[in-house]
Order: sequence, then structure tokens, then C-alpha cells
Amino acid sequence: MPVVNFHLLAGHSTVEQEQRLLVEASRLYSEVLASPIERVRAFITPHAAGQFAAAGALCSANGLHAPFFEFIVLDGRSLEDRQRLHQGFTDLLVEVLGVHRELVRGRCQRVAPEDWSIGGAPASVLRAEEVAARARAAAGEGAA
Repeated sequence: MPVVNFHLLAGHSTVEQEQRLLVEASRLYSEVLASPIERVRAFITPHAAGQFAAAGALCSANGLHAPFFEFIVLDGRSLEDRQRLHQGFTDLLVEVLGVHRELVRGRCQRVAPEDWSIGGAPASVLRAEEVAARARAAAGEGAA
């Protein structure tokens, strides 16, 4: 299930930097969610400077590289895990691409297991025990 997409300004990173970002983001996702790395997907969507605006101006005019990332997790993942991913993906963009931390934005999208499919079958069926265990853990945390 873990999917992350980095929206980057085209031409502001090397192929090597982009490959490192994808590999390290995959490892981070796998580690934080204790998920097999085989389940992780990481993408880069490049945007032309004339089709990317930051700080109220086109990046072709202001030269700002202000990455945006989106990641998806199944409902039931803890707030701590989601915050670790926000921090980790931001840290990777700063470290690997040299962007300014204050320009990075990110979004976590939580998806109900019945609304996510794996090979055409709902995750709620395929990952029923995992989802139930996370729900039990979340209920236990809320009761404390």
C-alpha cells in the first residue's frame, strides 16, 4: 500500500539525486510502517518551471524549487508514524536535493482499506489481520 509521489521542478535535480530520493524514500516508508519493501511504491512527477508556481510567482521567474509530496497510508496508521513520514520525506528532500526546508510541503492521504485494492482485491480482505491489529492498537492508545 505505501505510495509516495514527489512533485519536483524539472531540471533542478540530477538523475542520481532522483534515484537516491526514490530508494531512500522507499526504505524510510518500509521502516516506519514495518511494511515489506516489496509493497512500497515511490514516484517523481516532474513539472516544468512555467507550470509550477511558488510564493505567488512562476518558478520560471523566481527560480524557487519548492517540492510538494503526497503519501498514502491505510486508515489505522498512527499519528506518530504519519508525522515520522512527513519529517522523513522532508529531510530527504533537503538532504538529497538541497532544497530549503521552509519551501517543502507535504500531504498524507489516509485511505479506508476497503477503498484500496491490491491485485484487484480490496486491502480490507487481503490485509484483514494487519488492519485489525492496527485498529486494536489504536483503540488501546486512545483508552490510555
